[in-house]
Amino acid sequence: MRRVALISPMTLAFAGAVSGCEMPDPNGSAGFSPDYRGVETRLLDNDLVSFQVSMSGARNAEDVSRYAECAAAQYTLIRGYGFARHLRTNVEEAGGIWSGDAVYTISPALPQGLKTIDAEVVAADCAENGIPMV
Repeated sequence: MRRVALISPMTLAFAGAVSGCEMPDPNGSAGFSPDYRGVETRLLDNDLVSFQVSMSGARNAEDVSRYAECAAAQYTLIRGYGFARHLRTNVEEAGGIWSGDAVYTISPALPQGLKTIDAEVVAADCAENGIPMV
């Protein structure tokens, strides 16, 4: 004979609340304290834009790339466009200061290519995550 213990939902909720256990952070953002040091925007051509970003406290190059993407999204909206296409991002780190040089094309319609962004969606996500923009 198999015995099954029935546990009420209230007991489970109480056990979870007092256990002190936390779920591991899948994004590794525990202790993440970035210092966004600014964005410099350079219009290279009518629809070609370079974004120079600088920050400290980055976990890796992806944080720097994300900062540049946020700047690109906001700049795209400021110019009255809705989309951008990522061309390249170069990231360097020296003495705890991370710098990125990203280039995007901006356009009113969804451009062809694999690395396109919807500027409104990306800008909203950046605002929600506290990443400053242009």
